[in-house]
Amino acid sequence: MSNLLKIVEQDYLATQKALPDFKAGDTVNVHVKIKEGAKERIQQYQGVVIQRKNSGNGETFTVRKISAGIAVERIFPTMSPFIDKIEVLRRGSVRRARLYYLRDKTGKNARIREKKKAVEPKAKAVVEAK
Repeated sequence: MSNLLKIVEQDYLATQKALPDFKAGDTVNVHVKIKEGAKERIQQYQGVVIQRKNSGNGETFTVRKISAGIAVERIFPTMSPFIDKIEVLRRGSVRRARLYYLRDKTGKNARIREKKKAVEPKAKAVVEAK
C-alpha cells in the first residue's frame, strides 16, 4: 500500500508548478488566493521564513511578519492550490534551519543579515565590452 501511495504522490508532484528555492531566513512574498463568496482575489503575505517542515506533498513552511506591531505567523502547505506564486525578495544569512529565536526578538534585534552575492570586478566587464 505504501508503494502505491508513493507512486501517486510522485505523479502529483510532477504535475505541480515549480516553486523557487528558498529556505529559513529568506524574505518571501506569498501570493494567496482568497475566496469571498463568489469572488476570488489574491492577497500578498510578506515575511521571513522561519522554517520548512517535511517533504513531498506534506511539506509546509512558516512565514512570520510584523503587522501593526503584532507578530503574525502563518503556516502554508507548499503544494496548496491556494498559493498562486512565491517570490523570494531577499536571501538571509542564518546558521539555523528553525528560527524560533526570532519570536523573542523585537525591532532591530530581529533583523537578519542579507546573504552577499558574488560580484564580478568592474575592470573585467569593461575589457570584455571593448
